[in-house]
Amino acid sequence: MTKISDKEILLLREIEQLQSDLAAVNRTKEVPTMQLFNSEERFALAMRGASDGLWDWDLATDEVYYSPRWKSMLGYEEGELANSLNTWTAMVHPEDKGFVLKKAQQYISGEIDSFEVEMRMSHKEGHEVFVRSRAFKVTRGSNCETVRLIGTHVDVTRQKKAELFDKRNTKILEMIAKGKPASEIYNEIALMYEERHVGLRCSMLELEGSKLLHGGAPSLPKEYCKAVHGLENGPEVGSCGTSTYTGKRILVENIATDPKWVNLKDIALPFGMRCCWSEPIKNSSGKVLGAFGMYYNHTALPSEEESNDLISAARLAGIVMEREQNQKRIRELAFTDELTRLSSRNHFYLNIENLVKKCARNQRKFGLLYIDLDDFKNVNDSLGHDAGDLLLKQVAQRLKEACREVDYIARLSGDEFAIAVYDVVDEYSASHVAQRCLELISKPVELAGRKFTPACSIGIAHYPDDGTDLQAVLKAADTALYAAKELGKNRYSFYNQELTDRAEYRFKVEQYLREAIEKQQLSLVYQPKIDINSGKIISVEALCRWDHPQLGQVSPVDFISMAEQIGMIKPLTEWVLKSACHQAMLWRKAGFSAIRMAVNISPSHFLESDFIPLIKETIQETGILPSDLELEVTEGVVQTSQENLAIFEHLKALGILLAIDDFGVGYSSFASLKHLNVDFLKIDKYFINDMLTDNKAKLLVASMIEMGHNLGHEVTAEGIEHKEQFSLLQTLGCDSAQGFFFSKPVSAKQMPTLFDRNFAE
Repeated sequence: MTKISDKEILLLREIEQLQSDLAAVNRTKEVPTMQLFNSEERFALAMRGASDGLWDWDLATDEVYYSPRWKSMLGYEEGELANSLNTWTAMVHPEDKGFVLKKAQQYISGEIDSFEVEMRMSHKEGHEVFVRSRAFKVTRGSNCETVRLIGTHVDVTRQKKAELFDKRNTKILEMIAKGKPASEIYNEIALMYEERHVGLRCSMLELEGSKLLHGGAPSLPKEYCKAVHGLENGPEVGSCGTSTYTGKRILVENIATDPKWVNLKDIALPFGMRCCWSEPIKNSSGKVLGAFGMYYNHTALPSEEESNDLISAARLAGIVMEREQNQKRIRELAFTDELTRLSSRNHFYLNIENLVKKCARNQRKFGLLYIDLDDFKNVNDSLGHDAGDLLLKQVAQRLKEACREVDYIARLSGDEFAIAVYDVVDEYSASHVAQRCLELISKPVELAGRKFTPACSIGIAHYPDDGTDLQAVLKAADTALYAAKELGKNRYSFYNQELTDRAEYRFKVEQYLREAIEKQQLSLVYQPKIDINSGKIISVEALCRWDHPQLGQVSPVDFISMAEQIGMIKPLTEWVLKSACHQAMLWRKAGFSAIRMAVNISPSHFLESDFIPLIKETIQETGILPSDLELEVTEGVVQTSQENLAIFEHLKALGILLAIDDFGVGYSSFASLKHLNVDFLKIDKYFINDMLTDNKAKLLVASMIEMGHNLGHEVTAEGIEHKEQFSLLQTLGCDSAQGFFFSKPVSAKQMPTLFDRNFAE
């Protein structure tokens, strides 16, 4: 219990004596009324003349007298506040009101022998005041009925704040001892000092390099904290920026006028911040780690108490920051390779174990590259270990450049490294990273004054194909690494040799394709489309071919998809389109005027903004009639978005013919055809192959032909290889057909010999 002051003791003794006099008067019925009145008046005058906070509660009327001192404790003048219990009810803290009234009732009824409580009350300026209240009963009559409670109010805010400060301080020390997150401790430190000073708001900023990073500020607006996070410190950068730069205390009385805040005041002032005092946070050796800031919504310089608290707050925060930096250093030593600054072996194992669990939950794949420098021992032996260390650092930097941002890289030991390639869709993702590693590492480097060209071998394994846990995947990657060494080094190898061969072929295709497209080393062949009723050629489809001196004939399936991946599909499409249209005009000049030219368009290019201008440019350059140009797109591009519909409508407005290629094998055509204005549907070869032997396939072909006609489209069947297929399509009412039965794709020179043939005979 809080110690009672001497002044309170004297006052309470006087009240007890007066209460005793009143009780004696009440017991003596013969005492004149005037004597009773005089005793009560003397009691009331004693109470109301006291200088401490006194109150006198008439239980019958709920009228309460509040002394001037009582009112001034809460910031009010003598003439303010009504003499009513409601005044107290409105000012007491809602959480305290119930138990205070209950305790008063227990005292009045005699359940307890004394009344003493502590409660929180609202000051006129809005903050809380802690009050200790004691009271005595005034009774009357032979039955000693309680008619009044008379008591004192003592402001114990300072003592309570000291108690709360001690509790919070103890809590913070416990949090530090238990290793709680620094951000949580920073918030507790801020709240501890904010409770000591009404209106105060605190913040902690950590210094990383020359940048200030948000540490903790529970009472500051998030928008403000976000704005100052990452701020570069300097000699005139607010209070905290200047404090961390100079290592000295910075006291800004008025943010609006201080030159140090000229570039930051527009951030602070909208949130009511008017002054800011900053103390540098230092470690035990005096190095600046950050800054502790105190803000008020009014202009001011710190009082002696506030100044001392600013110092103590910075020191306490310094303990936390120094601990945090030491722990960070320990983690770095445990999880970071000292030489290369890559992840260490231990951290690598933890990361891959977590990655295995994550991929298992989400049914995802990842690739693992095991990398070993070729002949690294010779570098150490001939040039020395310093040169070897320099090479390892160079290799680490080059490996980081080879990786994507999402990938994870580590140095396992000596000259061994590992890379985890995340979100692998196919084997090409990991092999692409491996190829980049080979290319970057093989660049020359100067070691000990000599030019040296490093090289490495790489083993590639995949989770879960080559192993379903950490050890299994590592073993597979290590096995693949030795395979790469045995094959001659300076290369990569998959755990599965077939994948290695496939990936190497794809890289060769990529390597030569750019040059082939840029130098227009590809060629075009043409396959006719036949009118089923007349048997005559009505159009030809331009098809791209690539015959490379080293690779031989490269399948269009391989190089078209590769052109998409390496961003070369646009120049390839432009070359095919203009070359085909130019050839169509040559045939027209030779007298073959009824032949249309069909060109396949990549779905990705078809939807690009520069596609329509390319078509206009092609028509203008070659002179081809729009009605003689037929563009084929796969049904995967047939979507109902406004952008897609606009492209179709624009092409139709130009007079271009449009065909949906490979119809029936996609997912969107039936839902989208009603929105699109196209001319032809080309039934995919998949249905044609089986329609003679599979009745379901025949029914589907017949349904597609009927549907296409009902929608106003001509229907073409692809992949005709037998006369029986051709005859059945005639019976089903198909409009045109295309396939090896009529002709394989031929060169432009061979094509005129087919124009006059009748394929229906």
